[in-house]
Amino acid sequence: MNATQRPTLPFDWPGQQDSVTRVPGRVFVDPDIYALEQERIFRGPVWNFVGLEAEIPNPGDYKTVQVADTPVIVSRDRDGGIRAWLNRCSHRNAKICLDKQGNTDSFYCVYHQWSYDLTGKLIAVPFARGIGGEGGMPADFDINAIRPKKLRVENFCGVLFVSFSDDTPPFEQYVGPQVAKFMRRIFNRPIKILGHQHQHMRGNWKLYAENPRDGYHASLLHLFFATFGLFRASQKGRLHVSDDGLQTCFYTYVGKEDEAARQQGMKEAAHTYREGTYTLEDMNLLKGKMEWDDDINLVIIDVFPIMMLQQISNVLNIRQFEPHGPDGVTVHYTFFGYADEAPELTDMRLKQINLIGPAGLVSMEDGLAIEIVQQGIAKDGNAEAIIEMGGKTVAAETTFMASEDPVRGFWNGYRRLMGL
Repeated sequence: MNATQRPTLPFDWPGQQDSVTRVPGRVFVDPDIYALEQERIFRGPVWNFVGLEAEIPNPGDYKTVQVADTPVIVSRDRDGGIRAWLNRCSHRNAKICLDKQGNTDSFYCVYHQWSYDLTGKLIAVPFARGIGGEGGMPADFDINAIRPKKLRVENFCGVLFVSFSDDTPPFEQYVGPQVAKFMRRIFNRPIKILGHQHQHMRGNWKLYAENPRDGYHASLLHLFFATFGLFRASQKGRLHVSDDGLQTCFYTYVGKEDEAARQQGMKEAAHTYREGTYTLEDMNLLKGKMEWDDDINLVIIDVFPIMMLQQISNVLNIRQFEPHGPDGVTVHYTFFGYADEAPELTDMRLKQINLIGPAGLVSMEDGLAIEIVQQGIAKDGNAEAIIEMGGKTVAAETTFMASEDPVRGFWNGYRRLMGL
């Protein structure tokens, strides 16, 4: 197939309609599919993560984000309410706000200076009555009838989501009971922001969305995880997939590991399990404190399409995926702690943050994995991925980590939304 013979959408997906065990490489490289995702995924019946309430605590605070290709302003109005609206001037479609974050009493577009209040309402149009009685807007121009599109906003435990669609169910119904439960567990009281990191990868956004849903790869790809016991596939835990397949939550318990399973893991993943081979100059990096009474030391939550929430020991971070065409994605990390925590705990978190992020001792390999998969399929959209670890269907709950149930769930939900 050459570039001028792009097939029409939708196309036939390989394998069974009700069991995604094969994923065509085309979904990672085709610009037509990426364009369709803007309409059916990001502007469809989903909740898109856009930030934390703690990032805009005061009236007039705002931040700008990209929901895939669509620019959005998230602002706190004078009454303290949180609003979200397209960062697109109603006049000539220029971006209104060019800053990432700040505080203001109003916004204006630099192109022709149309002005908007904190809710996105149009409040001023220069030269609306012309100059010297000539020109200007027509007599039937109604300033109150024109404004950038408002988005639905949900604030769940201080985590902010927007939807473009009136058909999206309420957030807690959308994510299901397990994701809601563990989000409440982590966001159990007011938080404070500790910092941000950003990472750009030359790979499709769906490869990054697959990555945390594929929990068992951490025992094979991440040498630091396995060597120092932060996570192994042999550890006791649970994995939950929502009814629609789109949302995932898995967690493991500290110190609970079957010895026979551990030995098997060490044998089968000999390239990764290097106990006794590597040490740290400063073991305080791994010094942690159990903050909950459930003995869970690792939690990963995925909220479709563009959010991941993670607890690794005392590191707390939330991530937003920002696609850039079929072959690029930027991941924005926000690290946080609790507003009322002791300074010593904050210091511990700041040290452990070295495990996570673009150069983190645990997660730096994920960026490489995304890019080498994209490189592998870049010239062959007919390549297929085999997604059969743990079976061919999607189990709602498992007690083992050697499973791709969440990945199959992701693709089932994706296909349904895309009509593929």
